[in-house]
Amino acid sequence: MRNTVSGNVSLGTHYPLYLQKAPSKHKVLFENPLQALQDVSQRRSPDVPVELAMGATGRPPHELSLTTLSVLELLLNGDLSRLRSEEVADTMHISPTTLRRRLRSDGTNYQRILDLVRRHRCTLQLEKRWLPGKCVAWELGYAEVNSFYRAFRRWTGRNYSDLKKCYV
Repeated sequence: MRNTVSGNVSLGTHYPLYLQKAPSKHKVLFENPLQALQDVSQRRSPDVPVELAMGATGRPPHELSLTTLSVLELLLNGDLSRLRSEEVADTMHISPTTLRRRLRSDGTNYQRILDLVRRHRCTLQLEKRWLPGKCVAWELGYAEVNSFYRAFRRWTGRNYSDLKKCYV
């Protein structure tokens, strides 16, 4: 028994139309599936400064998982005001739970990596020139300037206002 749609189109199965799988228009066929696997395994490793990897996990970058390196790279190059752990997990095509589990297996967590990246980016900005605290806080993704001031004091042991005296 063959199902027909509109009288003359034959689908070639005995299942009702609503149970049939729609044909895929974007099906990717590999001539050599093993070559496709080799291409994936030879992807470049994310370029992460050694001091960030060591600060996040206590291990050099070549000992870290691809997940941890990818999170570091995304945060180094991304908009910190928009990158939350859920968005990072979404970008990496994994669930937030899987992201947390993989980071935990490397001995770190998202908040620790975010804090280290913020500190690193703050240092890079302030090496170029002095900026008002609200500008730096905005660039580093802080919702409130006071949160940035507390973080800066935790990082350096000094107030941000003391830094202005060095530049003036």
